[in-house]
Amino acid sequence: MGGAGAGKTTLAEGLLFRAGVIPRRGAIEQGTTVGDHDPEEISRQTTLGISLAYLTWTGDDGRESALTLVDTPGHPDFVGGVDTALTVADVAAVVVSAVDGITAGTRGVWAAAEQAGVPRILIVTQEDRARADFRRIVSDLRATFGDHLWPIELPLGEEQDFHAIADVLGEHALVYDDTGHHREEAMPAAAEAEEHDLHVSVTEDIVSHDDAQLEAYLDGNEPSAGELETTLAREVASGEAVPILLCSGLTGTGIDRVVDLLCALSPTSRDHDSRIIVGGSAETDDGTEVRVAPRPDGETVVHVFRTVADPFVGQIAMLKVLSGTLRPSDRLRNATTGAEERIPALFRLRGDQHVPVDALRTGEVGAVAKLTGSPSGSVLWTRPHGSARPAPLPHRQPVYAVSLTPATQSDDAKLSTALARLLAEDQTLLIDRAGGATILRGLGETHVAVAVERLARVLGVEVTTGPAPVAYRETIAGSAQAEGKLKKQSGGHGQFAVVQLRLSPLPPGGGFEFVDAVVGGSVPRSYIPAVEKGARDALAAGGPQGHPVVDVRVELYDGKSHSVDSSEMAFRTAASLGVKAALADAGTVVLEPVSIVTITVPPDLQGPVLTDLSSRRAHVNATETTADGETRIVASAPEAELARYVLELRSLTGGQAQLTITPDRYERAPGTARV
Repeated sequence: MGGAGAGKTTLAEGLLFRAGVIPRRGAIEQGTTVGDHDPEEISRQTTLGISLAYLTWTGDDGRESALTLVDTPGHPDFVGGVDTALTVADVAAVVVSAVDGITAGTRGVWAAAEQAGVPRILIVTQEDRARADFRRIVSDLRATFGDHLWPIELPLGEEQDFHAIADVLGEHALVYDDTGHHREEAMPAAAEAEEHDLHVSVTEDIVSHDDAQLEAYLDGNEPSAGELETTLAREVASGEAVPILLCSGLTGTGIDRVVDLLCALSPTSRDHDSRIIVGGSAETDDGTEVRVAPRPDGETVVHVFRTVADPFVGQIAMLKVLSGTLRPSDRLRNATTGAEERIPALFRLRGDQHVPVDALRTGEVGAVAKLTGSPSGSVLWTRPHGSARPAPLPHRQPVYAVSLTPATQSDDAKLSTALARLLAEDQTLLIDRAGGATILRGLGETHVAVAVERLARVLGVEVTTGPAPVAYRETIAGSAQAEGKLKKQSGGHGQFAVVQLRLSPLPPGGGFEFVDAVVGGSVPRSYIPAVEKGARDALAAGGPQGHPVVDVRVELYDGKSHSVDSSEMAFRTAASLGVKAALADAGTVVLEPVSIVTITVPPDLQGPVLTDLSSRRAHVNATETTADGETRIVASAPEAELARYVLELRSLTGGQAQLTITPDRYERAPGTARV
C-alpha cells in the first residue's frame, strides 16, 4: 500500500515475474498488469479496488514460502480498500517512491495501518528513475514516522546506475544482471565506510531489544546476519522496528531481496490471533470481542472480507481462513447474516485468474463464487447458532454525492437490487433519498463515477447522474389554528370528518409533536390515531415552499363526527387539509441543513483553508494542533456550500487535507422570506 503513483502495482508485477508465476511484466500504460484488470482501472491507469495475487517463493536456503499480495488503491477516494485489506493482512508493505517521497497518501496509509495494529515494512521503489534519492527519502521517513525506521539496504548507484545494493546486515554487495538475478561481491571501497557505520547502528538497535543477544554483543560476539534477521522479525511483529528496503519493480534490481526479506521478517497468520465480535449487532455496536486462535485442527472460522460482482461468474467472495480447514462441499453457517452456505469450488486469485485449490488452511487467503448470503464483512463458522461479525472497519463518512435517474423503466425496476449488490461489496458507499431522488454518496467524485460505471457494466443498470438536491426543510413561522373538514355524499356511505387544529412552532430539532386535547368525545377515541397520521402526511408532503415541514406541534382540540359516514380515512384526510390550511395561514420559513466540517492539514495550509471556509458561509468552531503537528479545523457550514468541497479542498491543499463532513442540524436559510 502507499500513495498514488508510488509504484505499488509495478512492484507487484516485478514480484510475480521474479517468482516465475507470470511470463512477463505487465505495463500500467498498456492495461496488462495483474493487479489493475478491471476496465475502470485500465482506463484510468490506477488501482481502484483490492486485487489478490498468490505466489510461491523458494529462497536461497531452499525453503518455500507462500504469499498472497494484496494490491491496494492509492487514490484517496478508495481508502476503503486499504481498510479492508488491513483486516486480513499479516504485514503492510508501505511503498514510497524514491523520487516523490512522502505524500499525503503515504501518511494516510501509515495511519490506517497503525490504527489497525498491522506491522509495517517500508519499500522504497523507483530507484532507477531520474532524481531518485534514497538517502533523502530515508531521512524524511525517519523524521516523519520515527527513528525506529532503519534502512537494512543501501543503493550502490542510483537513477540509471542502480544495478547493485548493499546488504547492511550481511555487509556485502549484491550486483544484479538484466534478468534480475544477483551475485555477491565485496563492498565497494567508496561505500564501505557508510555501509559499516549503518551496520553498527542497525545492529546495536536490533540487539538492544534482546537481552541475551545484547549481552553477547557487549562481550564482543557480534550476531550473524541470520541471527539479526530473527531478532528483527520479532521487533517488526511487535511494531518496535520498521525495516526499509529498496528496489526497482521495473528493472528487477533488488526484487528478489524484497521477497526474501518479506518472507524472513514478516509475521505469519499463524503467529497471531484474529479478532471477531460475538453477539450483539453492528447497528447497536455491541457484542464481545473474541480472539480466534489460528489452530489448523480447530473449528472452521472464515472471514469473508470482500465480495465483488463479476459479470461472468456472479459474486466472488474473497475470504481468509482464521481457524481450521475449508474444503469444497463444507456446510457452514454465516454467523453475520444467518444464511446457510454450501462451499463450492475453492480457488486462489491472481488478478482475474482463478487458480483451483483443494482446500484452504488456517491463515490462507482464497476465494469462492456464488456465496449468495455472505456479503463483505461477514463470518462463516461451523456452529449451528450464535452471531458473529468481523471487527468493524474505520468509519469513512461520505463527502460527495450525486442523484441517480434510471435511463429506462427497465433500469428503474432493477435499480434497488443493483444498488444493494453495489453496497454489499463497498461499505464506503451510501444510498439515501432526498426530495424523491435517489442519492449515491461516496468518498469523492471518482469513487461515485466508478460505482456508476460498475452499475452499468457489471449489474446492467444504466443511470444518469446530476447534482444531489439539498435537503431543505420548512418550519411554521408562527402559531395558527384551522379547521379541516371533509364532507362527501355520493350514494351509500358518505365521508364526514371535522377537526379543529392548533399549530405552533417547536424549538430547533424538536421534530413533530402531536397533542390530543379533545374533551367531551367530539372526536371518537378510535379516530385520534388517524388524525395524527393525517397531520404527519401533510407535513411530510411539504409546506407552501415545497419542502417537508419540521419542528411543529399539532394540537387537536375539537371536531365533529357522524355515526355512519365517519371513518379513519375521513379523519386522516380532514387532518391533512387542516394542517395545510394552518401552514398557509401562518406562513413558513426555509431551513437549510448545516454540517460539521473537520479538516486536518499541515500548519502552513491553515490560512488558505480558513479563507476558503469563510467564502462558504462557514463558522469556525475550533482550531487545534494534533499530536503529529498537523492543524485540525472544525467548522459549521451549510450543506449547499459543500457539494464539491472535497474536490476543491484537495486542489487547494495539493491533496494533503483530510476531510470529514457530518450532518449536524438545520438553521434558517438567509435571504428566505416568510411565505
